[in-house]
Amino acid sequence: MSKKTLVRLASLAVVLILWEFYGRRVNPILFTYPTAVARAFFELAASGELASYMRESLMVLAYATVASIVAGVLFGVLMGRFATIEWATDMYVSALYSMPMVAVVPLIVLWFGFKVPAKVIIVFLFMVFPVLLNTFEGVKNVDRNLQEVARSFCSSERQLWRHLIIPSAVPFIVAGIRLAIGRGLVGMIIAEFYTSITGLGYMIVRYANAFETDKLFVPIVVVMILGIGLMWLAKWIEVRIAPWRRFDERE
Repeated sequence: MSKKTLVRLASLAVVLILWEFYGRRVNPILFTYPTAVARAFFELAASGELASYMRESLMVLAYATVASIVAGVLFGVLMGRFATIEWATDMYVSALYSMPMVAVVPLIVLWFGFKVPAKVIIVFLFMVFPVLLNTFEGVKNVDRNLQEVARSFCSSERQLWRHLIIPSAVPFIVAGIRLAIGRGLVGMIIAEFYTSITGLGYMIVRYANAFETDKLFVPIVVVMILGIGLMWLAKWIEVRIAPWRRFDERE
């Protein structure tokens, strides 16, 4: 086992021990502790309730993730490569990115209802802009000298994209996806607060209203673990598609 893994496990153990110690001394209506959360997790998992609520949340997240990556990468590449498109759209992108997405959730619900399409749109809006803006920066930051060298060797536009622009932008794109994952999980929970009686967001509202704090923490911890897993997956994919990209050995 590597030193990195040992440090992470030791850190996790310290946090859980402190949480357990403090949580047992607080009113269970206000707080809870890891062993109580674990019992609640197995109870909800055994009854099938957790799987039922997770299914729709994961479906919404999957649809929104695919749509945001496709739209964000495509539009980011166009903005980064063609100045006319950038000049025509950059102020709208900046305005939409800076707009508090929570404020438009009621409007989206009014337009699209309370079903899956509304939730997918909400999560998509949370996710697409980090991907778009990072892709844009990746394309814009391709070394101009390398582009000139490629053109001097008579590289076609297709070869320029394949061998220089896309490989140079990959780290930026993956960084954007990793940022989008965190925003997407937040958007998923907010969407379920407003739009449905299913999903992990609904579980949080339900058990918060019932003051069942141990069960309330189950979907929160599940979302945190899901975020860690998806971040790791994005990093793993980057290493596979961009083998020239090497992470710091301290990671």
